[in-house]
Amino acid sequence: MAKKSVEARQRKREKLVAKLADKRAALKEAGEWSLLDKLPKNSSKVRLRNRCQLTGRPRGFIRQFGICRVRFRDLASEGKIPGVTKASW
Repeated sequence: MAKKSVEARQRKREKLVAKLADKRAALKEAGEWSLLDKLPKNSSKVRLRNRCQLTGRPRGFIRQFGICRVRFRDLASEGKIPGVTKASW
C-alpha cells in the first residue's frame, strides 16, 4: 500500500492535468512558451504516474486492467476478473 499522502498528491495532479489540458494544448499550438512556463508544473501530463487503483503501487502496472501485477494475480486466481484464466497445458 502506498502512503495516503502519495495517493492524494497523485489525485491532485490528475485533477490539475484535466483542468488545464485544453489551455496547455492551445498555448503549445500558438507557441507561447513564456505563458506555458507560468502554468503550474503539476499541470503537465508527464508528471503523472500510473498507479494501481487498489493499492497505489507504482510499479508492475497493467494498463489494460488499471491494477498492479500483484493484485491482478490475486484477483485472477479468485476468478474475479472476467475472461482471465490461469494457463494450463
